[in-house]
Amino acid sequence: MSRFLNARYEALEPYTPGEQPKNAGDLIKLNTNENPYPPAPAVAAVIDNGQLQKLKLYSDPEAAPLTEAIADFYGLHKEQVIAGNGSDEILAFIFMALSGKSGKVYYPQISYSFYPVYCGIFGAKGVEVPLGADFTVEPADYYHQDGTIVITNPNAPTGRALSRAEIESILKANRENLVVIDEAYVDFGAESAVKLIDRYDNLLVVQTFSKSRSLAGARIGYALGNEAVIADLNKIKFSFNPYNLNRLSILAGVEAIKDRAYFEETCGKIIKTREAFVKEMTKLGFHVLPSKANFVFTSSERISGEAYFAALRKFNILVRHFNDEKIANYVRITIGTPEEMDRLIAATKQILDGVAQDGKDR
Repeated sequence: MSRFLNARYEALEPYTPGEQPKNAGDLIKLNTNENPYPPAPAVAAVIDNGQLQKLKLYSDPEAAPLTEAIADFYGLHKEQVIAGNGSDEILAFIFMALSGKSGKVYYPQISYSFYPVYCGIFGAKGVEVPLGADFTVEPADYYHQDGTIVITNPNAPTGRALSRAEIESILKANRENLVVIDEAYVDFGAESAVKLIDRYDNLLVVQTFSKSRSLAGARIGYALGNEAVIADLNKIKFSFNPYNLNRLSILAGVEAIKDRAYFEETCGKIIKTREAFVKEMTKLGFHVLPSKANFVFTSSERISGEAYFAALRKFNILVRHFNDEKIANYVRITIGTPEEMDRLIAATKQILDGVAQDGKDR
């Protein structure tokens, strides 16, 4: 720590991203919820030499072609859309400027670990709301609060999802509070809250191109909501980084969201693979939480989460383990291709056989 750091940031605990191996080789990477399939075919086609030559020019600060394409996809007006450098930037703007008069932000105690980091950076008063005994987000816990509410749906790392009706009940009980639904994983089987936007001016939906549209490396996120709330976010964006999306990402995003058929096809593949994988893991005695995301959260009485994570790594399979005591016995497994999940199942059988031969559980 240098002597120049502002004292308010001395105790800041930064977000820890999932491991990104520099030399993946034969590694099966199932730790950061990336899509196993490539982007829509037109994405590669649109980025030609002519577009590369245009990189000498600044990008459109309004990202107009992209926000218009997003608005068209959802049947909204372009004034109801803002695009950002990943959904993380959009979320940062929310924690920075939209925490209401109280400065409080309510979010699940077990959820996206960037939320408390943002509170630390921007001085918001984070209020962690415990999950239910089965890791469910309980809607009633968010009724009649006195600050902004941020809920990841489906939640991460659990994969559990609220229904649209449950989200609406939270909106009804908080008409004077902004309710942010972070839908990074919604396209894998959950109900989106987008259809509620025109009925509730206190709703803001945040989504990303990183998961269901296979563009994690392009860093495209967006928010959908009431025009006044979007205008507030744009005020922050243009005061912070007007050119927040590069030219190639804007082009890629437009083509990705236009290809609805490919989007539905790849999401369908992941859902089908997830359900088949859950059945196989259940046969092996694992407890798998119901998931509406492109990952599952699972544990076993025969092996600890940490030991299972380490054992899979020896098979060149990388999953995610969290040190938080409340979830330390679980691992989060991204859904890859059917072949990748078959290799994980085969490795798991060998790991459990080894545990049985050792005559011990952990």
